[in-house]
Amino acid sequence: MKPLNAPTPAGERIRLARLQRGLSQENMADLLNLSTTAYGDIERGKTELTLSRLGQIAQVLGTSVVALISDEPVALEPTVLAPNEVEQLRNTVEKQEVEIEKLRLEVDHYKRRYDERLALELLRAVTSQQPERERIGF
Repeated sequence: MKPLNAPTPAGERIRLARLQRGLSQENMADLLNLSTTAYGDIERGKTELTLSRLGQIAQVLGTSVVALISDEPVALEPTVLAPNEVEQLRNTVEKQEVEIEKLRLEVDHYKRRYDERLALELLRAVTSQQPERERIGF
């Protein structure tokens, strides 16, 4: 356990800032053109950061490089989207909602087919009771 006054490593501060932004490691990796594993190594402190990469991370997180490496609380700038970005996000959400509804209908269809098949198999099992065969004395 680290002492209360110990400086927070940059990787941990980056992780906290990412979580405050509501981003996953995969989101961050995509935004930084890295693999998810490579980004995870940054947060775990397994990768030495260049000033350039630290600047990219700070820009994506809407904070400063100093905030990511200092002991001060990470201050995030509010995210401001352009009107066209807002419209693109709305369109994306609408498309995803339509896709989700299609998937729900497909799941309901397969549930009904499964229930029908199960009922048919049960009916066959109940109605097709074979008479006992006569033993032939072996």
